[in-house]
Amino acid sequence: MSLFSKPIKTLDDLFVHTLQDIYYAENQIVKNLPTMAEKATDPELKAAFQHHLTETEGHVRRLEQVFQMHDQPVKGVTCQAMDGILSEAKEMIGDCDDPEVCDAAMLSAAQAVEHYEITRYGSLIAYARQLGRPDCATVLQQTLEEEKSADQKLTHIAGAGVNQHAA
Repeated sequence: MSLFSKPIKTLDDLFVHTLQDIYYAENQIVKNLPTMAEKATDPELKAAFQHHLTETEGHVRRLEQVFQMHDQPVKGVTCQAMDGILSEAKEMIGDCDDPEVCDAAMLSAAQAVEHYEITRYGSLIAYARQLGRPDCATVLQQTLEEEKSADQKLTHIAGAGVNQHAA
């Protein structure tokens, strides 16, 4: 039995499925970022989570735009990878007794999310270009750049104090 809602026979099918996957994932991130921002004790980390929530809401809107550009219904498919990353993050955060260690755990979980998103958007851009859809690739590229920037910001925050305070 396939994990996918419809057979993936063409690159276009794969493009649409991957759009649905990341659409679901982005919506899960929108649901989870407010909790992370609330629990963060490091002011810079809290601000980064709050800022990325606003960005992620924009990512959802861009994905909806790409669905429309590609004449596809806007819908998500369960992303088991994102569900797993978020489940692991919740478990790890729930096991933290020290707020500074919790900040480090949340930061690490957020970077796992960013790395997944970077991979998905990179693939989508490559597919869009191959399918002769530079218009879709351009929209997706904006989000990829924001995801890379968020990852770099998290790396800076980790090195600038969160990990040191957790130690």
